[in-house]
Amino acid sequence: MAAARGLCRHGLQPLTQSTGQRLSTGQYAPLKSILRQSRLLSNVPGGSHQLFRSVLRTSKYQQLTHGSSILSRSFSSTSKLLHGHITKPKPGEEIKVTFIDKDGERHDFEVAEGDNLLDIAQANDLEMEGACGGSCACSTCHVIVESPDMYDKMPEPDDDENDMLDLAFGLTETSRLGCQVKMTPELDGLVVTLPSMTRNLQASDFAEKK
Repeated sequence: MAAARGLCRHGLQPLTQSTGQRLSTGQYAPLKSILRQSRLLSNVPGGSHQLFRSVLRTSKYQQLTHGSSILSRSFSSTSKLLHGHITKPKPGEEIKVTFIDKDGERHDFEVAEGDNLLDIAQANDLEMEGACGGSCACSTCHVIVESPDMYDKMPEPDDDENDMLDLAFGLTETSRLGCQVKMTPELDGLVVTLPSMTRNLQASDFAEKK
């Protein structure tokens, strides 16, 4: 149990996080390797060895290990980024866009270049689901562009978008996915209609199950 003694020299307690039981001899194998590296680092001029010891001290060994994973990293987690975050347009650079909801009511907004229709709709509490989180993997942000001329000003939909549009309810010749339509000055005055319903089919529904 030389590895355990080495840990004690660094002020660390060889206990598991969940049970408080001492680790078996086999579980010390990764630690032995680390301690061997520590001895090698001690021969290197400078602060390398001190840095290594600092890492050991601050790692707080009591918070490490689940099963045989001795030095598992501690990751911080953040909540999933919600859509609906849009940029406030600069004065004089506003782009106008209108949504017609399922009840036929018009909603007019002034937005910034680069914002997409899904984010704009969600930021203004319009009913646009975006079940896949805007990753072009579903058809729940389906919109219908009212003007064919305005539709022609948009970049052509790529294959992924076309695949998802094939699953959309009420598909038309001017249908697009809201998450894929970014506002540009050329689209000033854009009017889109939200379909009466959406079909929540995602690409993962058709993936081959292994």
